[in-house]
Amino acid sequence: MRFMVMVKATPNSEKGVMPEPGLFEAMMKYNEELVNAGIMQSGDGLHPSSKGKRLQFGTDGKVKGVVDGPFPETKELVAGFWMWKCKSWDEAMAWAKKCPTPMPGEACEIEIRQVYELEDFGDALTPELAEKERELVEKAKSNA
Repeated sequence: MRFMVMVKATPNSEKGVMPEPGLFEAMMKYNEELVNAGIMQSGDGLHPSSKGKRLQFGTDGKVKGVVDGPFPETKELVAGFWMWKCKSWDEAMAWAKKCPTPMPGEACEIEIRQVYELEDFGDALTPELAEKERELVEKAKSNA
């Protein structure tokens, strides 16, 4: 099972306030544990939404507009993420509970969402499309 683990933004992360060195050290140690356990596949921090853009699509599937950040509702924004591969939800939750507080001195949240696997789509995904998706995944890995 794969999971996207998202560190939700806070007022300070949206202002671009950089973490203290102690947090970098704690997160590096945590990430090392995740990597050594075979859990972490990737992870990164994100610039504040003031440096982002949103594309708005109409019901016709065409881009209707582009909105420059910053975006309202800080609590709904993502400041960073990990991609994890775990055996179960329980394992993902156990690892998440070991995380150093990502925003010291601020109330913050980590959101965990399971990633769809090809088999989750059932008959909606034809064998040909599934094979094409596997090819794209392999090609994408070489882009890293």
